[in-house]
Amino acid sequence: MQLHKRDVVDAATTLLDNYGMADLSMRRLARELAVSPGALYWHFANKQQLLGAVADRILANVDDVSADWGVRVAAICGQLRDALLSHTDGAELVSASFAAGQSEAMAQILSWLADAAAVAGVDSAHAATAARTVLYYVLGFTADEQSRLQWDAAGADLPDEQSVLGADPGRRFDFGVQLLVDGIAARRILPV
Repeated sequence: MQLHKRDVVDAATTLLDNYGMADLSMRRLARELAVSPGALYWHFANKQQLLGAVADRILANVDDVSADWGVRVAAICGQLRDALLSHTDGAELVSASFAAGQSEAMAQILSWLADAAAVAGVDSAHAATAARTVLYYVLGFTADEQSRLQWDAAGADLPDEQSVLGADPGRRFDFGVQLLVDGIAARRILPV
C-alpha cells in the first residue's frame, strides 16, 4: 500500500485527538502507519512541517466573512476558537506551528485580521500587530480553556473561578474579543 501525505496527516490528527500533543511523535506515527520513520520524511522534511499540516487540517473550516470589520474579527475569532477546541491540544499544536511559521492557514487568518484592522482605520504599520494581538488572545484563551477542561475531566478540585464547568467560557471569550475590537477602534487614524 502506498502511503499518501493525507494518510499521514489523518493518522497524526487521530493520534493528537486520542493521546494529545505530548504523544504525537514521528516514531509513534510511523508505528501507527506500519511504516519506517524514514517513510514519513518522504512527505515531511521534519516534525514541524507535519505539525503545520495538522494545524492546517484543524483550521480547514475557518473562513473569512463579509461583514463590518468588527463583526468580521469576532466571527473569525469564534471560528478559530471552535476549530481549536475540536481537537485535543488543538490550541497548543496550532500555536507551536504558528510560532514556527509552518501553518499556511494561520498565515491566511492573520492576513484576514490585518485587513480587518486596516479597514477599521488602523495605520498600515500597526494593522499586522493588531492582528497578531487578536491571534495571541485566541490561542492563549483557548489553550487555557483546554487545560482547564483536561483538569476538570481528570476530576481535579478546582475553585469555581478556575473551573470551566463553573463559568461560561464562551461569554468570557466573547467579552475579551469585544475588548480587542474596541481597542482596534480606538487606534483609528483620525482625519487631520
